[in-house]
Amino acid sequence: MNYLNILFSIICFNNLFGQFDYQNYKDSILQLRLQHASALIDSSSSILNNDEIKEFTGVDYFSVDTNYRILATFQKSIGKRFRMPTSTERKPWYRIYGYLIFEINGIDGKLIVYQNLALKKNKDFKDYLFIPFRDATNKIETYGGGRYLDFKIPDKNSVLVDFNFAYNPYCAYSSRYSCPITPEENKLLFPVYAGEKIPVGIQNH
Repeated sequence: MNYLNILFSIICFNNLFGQFDYQNYKDSILQLRLQHASALIDSSSSILNNDEIKEFTGVDYFSVDTNYRILATFQKSIGKRFRMPTSTERKPWYRIYGYLIFEINGIDGKLIVYQNLALKKNKDFKDYLFIPFRDATNKIETYGGGRYLDFKIPDKNSVLVDFNFAYNPYCAYSSRYSCPITPEENKLLFPVYAGEKIPVGIQNH
């Protein structure tokens, strides 16, 4: 799992339908980003090995932008299980859980939401869903393999989707990892100028 395991508590805190405190929201995201950078270079976390830590030059992000914090429609539509391709020979079992329908800056978007069937058996992540996506910034400003969003099984059709939390898979930092490959169906034709960028010092990765 990624550092965004704690995203769940942040999503609950930032209730789209309640009072919105922008400064608190922004501070929460910036704090999370600092925690992510610290975890990457912490040898005790074992995310990166010592050689990778020595080569690490930093994490880069787009500025926090509430235009990418949007209200979307969730359509539940559970599909058959399938083997998700990854950057290695590993092919974990996933299934389609539903779809997100939304609009960003006047442009319509749609993303498939997936469920990891092994993770579903873990009581701490039984409601965890996964959204890998690509967009028009890939290989230019963001990681070429796409980025990820963590999500929870919603209890209503109107849901909050916040691309400011979009993050890179660990494959962006190390070839030792096995990362799900973003399906072609989850490629957005417009740019998403939010979340994590290409790791500092890496171009067209």
